[in-house]
Amino acid sequence: MLAITQFYLSAIVLMLPLLFCVGIGVFWGKRDIPFGGAFITTLVTSVTTPALVFHTFVTTHLDDRALADVAAATLLALLLCALVAALLLKVCKLPVRTLLPTAFLPNAGNLGLPISQLAFGDAGLSVAVAFFAVNSFVMHTIAVRLLPGVNTKGSWKSPILLASVVAVGLRMLHIPVPEWLIETARMLGAVTVPLMLLSLGHALALIPSNGLRDGAKVGAIRLGVGLAAGLAVVWALDLEPVLAGALTLQMAMPCAVVSYMYAKRYTPLGDTAAGAVLVSTVVFLLLAPLMLWFTRAGT
Repeated sequence: MLAITQFYLSAIVLMLPLLFCVGIGVFWGKRDIPFGGAFITTLVTSVTTPALVFHTFVTTHLDDRALADVAAATLLALLLCALVAALLLKVCKLPVRTLLPTAFLPNAGNLGLPISQLAFGDAGLSVAVAFFAVNSFVMHTIAVRLLPGVNTKGSWKSPILLASVVAVGLRMLHIPVPEWLIETARMLGAVTVPLMLLSLGHALALIPSNGLRDGAKVGAIRLGVGLAAGLAVVWALDLEPVLAGALTLQMAMPCAVVSYMYAKRYTPLGDTAAGAVLVSTVVFLLLAPLMLWFTRAGT
């Protein structure tokens, strides 16, 4: 019990930089100081995150088999999570198609990347980036098509997806990447996590609380089913400890902020999606040290 308490306190201390960055974003949003959220979102999704993905894939020490295992496990875990989440949304008498993206897709970017790196180091970040690339692909090309009135033309040309394809292609063909290009990708990718955390805090500060009751149900589905799906797939595939821990941690992340943005734009249930993001994020941050201990226990 003492060891768990010590790790919990140590994890809180390690998470302080993350929480501080999120707190700055919240403060910025509450004070209504000009933020340039649209510019930062575009910069992160179109430039810095693709650079991070490219740099990670071409420099990671994980072999191609491990990356393929992560990609396959991610798809299986998301599929299982989506099926169970759809069933539970129906049981809760909530609109399945409208809220399913919010219920089954985790926040693999804003929180998933820094927390996986915190828990498992560079190897964990490599796993998290691979998970994030697959999760982003599912979000922007498949899940979004569940929402009514969405124009998804061109979504297959996502910069994150293109960066993943190029980097994986270079690895498979054993084509050397120039050092200047690797360094450029590293510099651009290095600002991704801080910008994501600031944007997350700013978005949380502006989220309305009108949909907290139903949103809490959706958030509970995301956290509970996500963790269970991750554990089930890890057990079924018998993944090695670091891959298993990082993937389970990613699947246990709260609702993705981008799912709220989609719901707000295309559906009348934006407030419910907002409540899900807010509740699941707060609960996750409160339980994060325990989650870190749990996922690292098997490594």
